[in-house]
Amino acid sequence: MRIEQIITILLFSLAIVSCSNDDTNPNDNSMEIKEIKTIAQSSSWKITSFIDSGVDETNHFTGYTFTFNSDGTLEATNGINTYMGTWSVTNGSSNDNSSDDIDFNIFFSSPANFKDDLSEDWDIVSKSSTKIELMHISGGNGGTDTLTFEKIS
Repeated sequence: MRIEQIITILLFSLAIVSCSNDDTNPNDNSMEIKEIKTIAQSSSWKITSFIDSGVDETNHFTGYTFTFNSDGTLEATNGINTYMGTWSVTNGSSNDNSSDDIDFNIFFSSPANFKDDLSEDWDIVSKSSTKIELMHISGGNGGTDTLTFEKIS
């Protein structure tokens, strides 16, 4: 075998080895972010569980319906009171202990329980067409908060 043939075979082999069937960026969460947004916007939701560092505070949100609008606004109403906030789903920061590094962001400026309890960059624990489970680890005391939205049928 001639040296030119050997070099050609080596270069061809190197090209095959360096090629991959997966041309997607492993850090590109855009499809999953789009899916989560679609699920959230598909209906109105209620909070079926809110655990604040081990304390069940679900009753603070009983009777409220949450609507995640496509313009990024979030509406919480119980038929008497209506509170407006914002929401988004984004690539998370690299220091937030999230396995998939996607944040479900909620922000309310008032009332106090909405602002203090719900306004966080939540990690997504699980999602389906009828349930969104979120978790947040507090930076102050290290407590874990969990929040579950369920679709209103």
